Amino acid sequence: MAYKKHKKGLHERNPHNKRYDFPELIKSLAKLGDFVAKNKYDELSIDFSNPDAVLTLNKALLSHFYGIKKWSIPNGYLCPPIPGRADYLHYIADLLAEFNDTKIPTGTNVKGLDIGIGANCIYPIVGNSVYNWSFVGSDIEKESIESSQKIIENNPSLKGNIECRLQLNHDSIFTGIIKEDDKFDFTLCNPPFHKSQKEAQAGSKRKVQNLTKTVIEKASLNFGGKNNELWCKGGELAFVKAMIKQSKKYAKNCFWFTTIVSKKDNLPFIYDALDAINPVAYNTIEMQHGQKISRIVIWTFLTNEEQNQWFKK
Repeated sequence: MAYKKHKKGLHERNPHNKRYDFPELIKSLAKLGDFVAKNKYDELSIDFSNPDAVLTLNKALLSHFYGIKKWSIPNGYLCPPIPGRADYLHYIADLLAEFNDTKIPTGTNVKGLDIGIGANCIYPIVGNSVYNWSFVGSDIEKESIESSQKIIENNPSLKGNIECRLQLNHDSIFTGIIKEDDKFDFTLCNPPFHKSQKEAQAGSKRKVQNLTKTVIEKASLNFGGKNNELWCKGGELAFVKAMIKQSKKYAKNCFWFTTIVSKKDNLPFIYDALDAINPVAYNTIEMQHGQKISRIVIWTFLTNEEQNQWFKK
């Protein structure tokens, strides 16, 4: 097991690794102009503590960079920061290239499974738009599935390339989602980070105070988020450990199982969980966006011979 560290900043292929070009983004979505103003550094920006501003920026980014003209989410649902989400996919592309003669495999024959597609459908949108990959997205909440399905239906480029599946058993991650004949080149997951609703609210308050440099009593979530999107019993560590344990049943259905791990202190316990199921290989890839560092933990049950044959098939 090796730990891959990367230089500070977003992936080199990530189109968001420069400052937002607000005049160009406003050309893609005029409404964004209502939220753009010069900040104290005399630079154009938005108020990132304002949920409406963040939502409108996301719409502009999706329109400008990914050709998605109709995107919306229900009130209160997670509005993800797109640059970091895109980074995850670019590192997955590098991972797949390592086993495809260093060439990033593209096209709908490359298939990903997004565990927790949410109401926003961001990972499949970016992966399909940039690499033309196809996706299955799962979620435990019917409203999230319906929202993502609506986004797919409203954007012709996504239709036929992304399938949504509702997880009926809240204790299962893969069972009920992965079918017997499914073959996935990778899985994706951004697990609920917090252990409780109270912890999630405290985290949001801290984030908004950092953004606004003011003390507040209560914060609205600038990126939104329903309970199951932000917290679960045991938090990130419990979720990832359950995912690892359950993945072994589907050892031959997937090349790489992957997940985001935000908290570095969780890694030793995650490695213990991986050692317990004895995968052929596992690894950790570091991502950095400004001061924020997160990690992608990856593992596979395929033998070296099976790995070499995977893309040939």
